[in-house]
Amino acid sequence: MAQVLPQMLTANRLVDGDVLYWRNGDWVLALAEGEVFADPKAADAALAAAQKSVMTNKVVNPYLFDVKTDAKGIHPAKEREIIRAAGPTVRDDLGKQSVGLGDKPAPRVKAERVVKTKDEDVSI
Repeated sequence: MAQVLPQMLTANRLVDGDVLYWRNGDWVLALAEGEVFADPKAADAALAAAQKSVMTNKVVNPYLFDVKTDAKGIHPAKEREIIRAAGPTVRDDLGKQSVGLGDKPAPRVKAERVVKTKDEDVSI
């Protein structure tokens, strides 16, 4: 008989695409703050409750995924969720990757647009 792993509920925030995790009827940014469901029925109930967030255009694509837990915390069981928890793979100096897997991410800073004049353009 295959071992049934605990699960967590995740989705993406519609406004900016951030990965979110379910905790007590709402969404949080950090994997470490999310709720772990040992009971499959409780996980299914949370997934059903999360549909309200879809209907109000707060999140898209909520789904359950398997996790493992130990003294060091929560660990996604599959590579896809490890990557999603760490944030975008293209920048390790900003967001979740800069503070560690599953930790609370640094606040977003709005990027400023840099406009160069013709004299400042040094492209060859």
